[in-house]
Amino acid sequence: MINLYQQFVARLHLFDGLPLLLLRLYLAPIIIQAGWNKASSFESTVDWFGNEDYGLGLPLPFLMALLATGAELIGGVFILFGAMTRLASIPLMITMLVAMVSVHAKHGWLAIADASSWLADGAIFYNQSIMEAPQKLAAAKSLLQEHGHYDWLTSSGNLVVLNNGMEFAATYFIMFLVLFIYGGGRFLSVDYFMSQWLLSKKG
Repeated sequence: MINLYQQFVARLHLFDGLPLLLLRLYLAPIIIQAGWNKASSFESTVDWFGNEDYGLGLPLPFLMALLATGAELIGGVFILFGAMTRLASIPLMITMLVAMVSVHAKHGWLAIADASSWLADGAIFYNQSIMEAPQKLAAAKSLLQEHGHYDWLTSSGNLVVLNNGMEFAATYFIMFLVLFIYGGGRFLSVDYFMSQWLLSKKG
């Protein structure tokens, strides 16, 4: 039994490019879409990056918006094809860190305000407004049931209160960190075929 297990584990290395491919295929559309949204309303993006009242209040907002948009649009395409994966992951990790600190940290950890979650009580970051989510949700349901098309609105799923916490940005950061450390993966990335070509040139 132990021998069978060891043989099975030894053969798993043939598939070690698959999880990295799936990471890339999962991340690339999200990041490219984020970059496209910034690019398609670039003036508003610059304004949001620089405005201290309703935005991020960052210095050099035009440059910062340009760098974030470029990192997401160009980096997302590179990640999709596994081309220069490690290099492309660096600005995207920085973008996620900036988003975590400047946008999401003040809202705590959770992306959706779920007062029943153990993560809502300060286990990672405390956010008082999450504890008010059940009352907000009940009020919204009551209004919609009385004045709206509640059944139609909830036909695709239950209503939730968004919290905009760090959860998603932190998850993406970790995924980019994996790609930074391991690269695009064997057999299924431009990086792999480029490395094989360079090795053949040396040989």
